[in-house]
Amino acid sequence: MPARKPVAVLISGRGSNLRALIEAAQAADYPARIALVLSNKADAEGLDIAKAAGIETAVIESRGKERAAFDAEMHALLQSQGIELICLAGFMRLLTPDFVQAWYGRMINIHPSLLPAFKGTQVHERVVASGVRVTGCTVHFVSPEMDEGPIILQATVPVPPDATPQSVAAAVLEQEHALYPQALKLLAEGKLVIEGQRVRVT
Repeated sequence: MPARKPVAVLISGRGSNLRALIEAAQAADYPARIALVLSNKADAEGLDIAKAAGIETAVIESRGKERAAFDAEMHALLQSQGIELICLAGFMRLLTPDFVQAWYGRMINIHPSLLPAFKGTQVHERVVASGVRVTGCTVHFVSPEMDEGPIILQATVPVPPDATPQSVAAAVLEQEHALYPQALKLLAEGKLVIEGQRVRVT
């Protein structure tokens, strides 16, 4: 079996999707290993999840730093650790174009809607208010524009008439936990080919 690709997971908070990625990577035949969990906040709950799993952690505080300086520090650390792939999991920072370009095609994110619908924040509140009958989640490559990178995988979730933002959030999160490890597996296996805004699975 080929060497497993070292992955860094970038977090800012609880690390719900981080836990799903760690669990998936514990399988002997999974093509990626979570080598580093990096947070821009020292009190991020996800750091405790990583430590409990025996995964190396790092904190680079973003508060009070220029975006370019923060991203440069993060890039240097990731390179020094031999990281090959990045997963964003609730990482609440806009990344600079230089950082995104350096990792383009090797950095993915999960968003709690069916992109390109409902980009940004307060997603579930907007979904319920809009009256749509279907929502879901999307794993996509990260591009310089927020929530606009090429789409890798999507999963759908029905929105019943009595849905609340909380009920939608819970249903979507369940799908996220299944979808994100699946997308990382494809990426680590080298099966994703970006063709403009489309992603072909080989």
